Amino acid sequence: MAMAGSPALVMRLVASAFSVAERAGCIVRKVMHSGELGIVEKTGANDLQTMADRLAQKSICASLSRQFPKITIIGEEDLPQEDIEEDLIENGQAEEILQKPCPAEYRNFKEEEFVVWVDPLDGTKEYTEGLLDHVTVLIGIAYKGTAIAGVINQPFFNYQAGADATWGRTLWGILGLGAFGFELQEVPEGRRIVTTTRSHSNKLVLDCVQAMEPHDVIRVGGAGNKIIQLVEGKASAYVFASPGCKKWDTCAPEAILHAVGGKLTDIHGKTYRYDADVKHMNSAGVLATLRNHEYYSSRVPQSVLQALPLD
Repeated sequence: MAMAGSPALVMRLVASAFSVAERAGCIVRKVMHSGELGIVEKTGANDLQTMADRLAQKSICASLSRQFPKITIIGEEDLPQEDIEEDLIENGQAEEILQKPCPAEYRNFKEEEFVVWVDPLDGTKEYTEGLLDHVTVLIGIAYKGTAIAGVINQPFFNYQAGADATWGRTLWGILGLGAFGFELQEVPEGRRIVTTTRSHSNKLVLDCVQAMEPHDVIRVGGAGNKIIQLVEGKASAYVFASPGCKKWDTCAPEAILHAVGGKLTDIHGKTYRYDADVKHMNSAGVLATLRNHEYYSSRVPQSVLQALPLD
């Protein structure tokens, strides 16, 4: 129970996640500037891990678990248990979030019922290839299986503006409150622009994208990056008719998208669950839209639906 006058638990958790994501973004930039990326292949050339992934995840998980010891945190990287250096710990909380009103239905949530899904560096392959604007840090917050809040940090936002420019930004949202840190825009009326995978394509993905009859197709890395395209009016649908995306890729983006009236489901139109015990793979693909979800959902070919069984 939040004490009178003090921010509710969920607001404190999101405020911490915001500051922690900014710290992780700094780590990601620092590793890039060092030139020593420390790349290892996990399952192959398209599934990489860098020093930035490892350090950012340590920082996020240790910082949040220190402040909220009862929450469950699930991170992408399988890292050994070890002592964390103090300079990786972030104790700050974003004041602008603490001052927002907590949606009434979230006021009495219990710490042990939260599950936090962490992708410390979404778009690792693009990071190693210098496509830095594709890279995001994702912290998704779920309660009883539903993605209710998310933080997306873009460490290299504005990096092409030159050395004097301020790099990086953080977007965040809470279901029932809204989303912040960007200007919500929509694709021009009547235009269908599909964003899809850059490095994990196959016939199913291509068939599904074409079935949407898009005027344009944008191929970029990172689930967080694709959702940002939806909320900033660069794309009208994110279509990925394949397994490969995981819960830590979609939890934060889904919460932010849903907070502004959008929708993220699997290819069948079914919402993903984010309980602690669910399987990590989004086996039935991803379909996300800011508007007109039913149109895109109705266009998914039967062959794709049959190839990607319901979870």
